[in-house]
Amino acid sequence: AYESHSSGDQRDVPQLFAFVSAHRASYSVTTLCRVLGVSPSGYYAWRHRPPSARSQANAILRRWIEAIHTWSDGTYGTPRIHDHLRDESVYVSRKRIARLLRIAGLQGVSLRPRVKTTRRQLGERKAPDLVQRDFTAACPNQLLVADITYVPTWTGFVYLAVLLDVWSRRIVG
Repeated sequence: AYESHSSGDQRDVPQLFAFVSAHRASYSVTTLCRVLGVSPSGYYAWRHRPPSARSQANAILRRWIEAIHTWSDGTYGTPRIHDHLRDESVYVSRKRIARLLRIAGLQGVSLRPRVKTTRRQLGERKAPDLVQRDFTAACPNQLLVADITYVPTWTGFVYLAVLLDVWSRRIVG
């Protein structure tokens, strides 16, 4: 069953109505609407209502986005498509472009390869938290914490390890 959300989550009612339309041969419209938490009268009104101005604009924008993505050989993502549209005096938000790209199942190409540095074995337990998330110290050299990261370079990754004195917040090693 579909739960009603009172926390501000928005439901995609047209998508729910499309679900009802796709499954009305198997179940009654009334039952589907009750389970999904929409009204049957709303469903019937939706069937005869023309698309909204916003959805029509999104359809046009989506075709432009798909054309730009194809023109770029599939390399342009949200930021570059946004810049390209702005150069053409088409002003839309990046979030709207990202949403329409996601709906179209498209994404840009990132120049930087994703690297997963931590590969925990299945069933292996996490490292223990020895300081219990309490990063306070009464005097110098009482509590030292460490971190490691990597920096991408042209020849590969360089790993950087840091040892920090919690009391002075200075790197000591």
